[in-house]
Amino acid sequence: MALSVLVRYLDDLLETNGTPDYPNAVNGLQMANSGPVTKVAAAVDFSAQTLASAIGEGANFLIVHHGMFWSGLEAVRGLVYNRMHQLVKNDLAVYSSHLPLDRHPRFGNNVLLASELGLTPSGGFARFQTIEIGVRGDADIDTSVLASRAAAFAGAHGGSLRTTPIPEGRRTRRWAICTGGGASAETLREAAELEIDTLIVGEGAHWTAVHAADTGLVILYAGHYATETFGVRALAEHVGERYSVPWVFLPHPTGL
Repeated sequence: MALSVLVRYLDDLLETNGTPDYPNAVNGLQMANSGPVTKVAAAVDFSAQTLASAIGEGANFLIVHHGMFWSGLEAVRGLVYNRMHQLVKNDLAVYSSHLPLDRHPRFGNNVLLASELGLTPSGGFARFQTIEIGVRGDADIDTSVLASRAAAFAGAHGGSLRTTPIPEGRRTRRWAICTGGGASAETLREAAELEIDTLIVGEGAHWTAVHAADTGLVILYAGHYATETFGVRALAEHVGERYSVPWVFLPHPTGL
């Protein structure tokens, strides 16, 4: 399969060019290879470990959620040079998708986490410029049961669940999900506006737990890494099936 064909398909599928994001996300093809795609690898983060794993697996197209440029403009020396050298030497292309993948209705981290937890979305959440990154919905479930599901999921991906206090017998009736660093001033404000009682995120600052306890909101912090494993894995599997190429997910948990 030609690199240009796959990139064009992914850009269209994910609405890459029309989705706003943070400046250093640089969504889309971040590093080209010589042309063909023979094996696809997927990982949450672009890193030296990820590159070594992808090369070891014989992949020449790497899909990541957090791409090559999160730390901003850097001189090509030291670690940056070593990474670039490995990419060129091994003819490995890199495709990154951040918010386009978070919000995707089929392959998105948020909708897939909802499914993992047995929740059905009915609307969007976590407004960012012209889009909504996360999902929300209604339920009637014991919050401790929901927390147990989230704990099992987090543990399976090298992390652990942390929560704000959950009163005995408390039930979740209106929930929202924003994977990754989903607990912020903006999402807590939006949760209050929408009368959300349970917010499920990857991580958040210490003050978000204090604020939640004061307002009666329960926050489940299921891990930044864990909550963002869904999208890249699902996307790689889809590409593999569509184009009949082998694919592999590369787990490199951060514990966060």
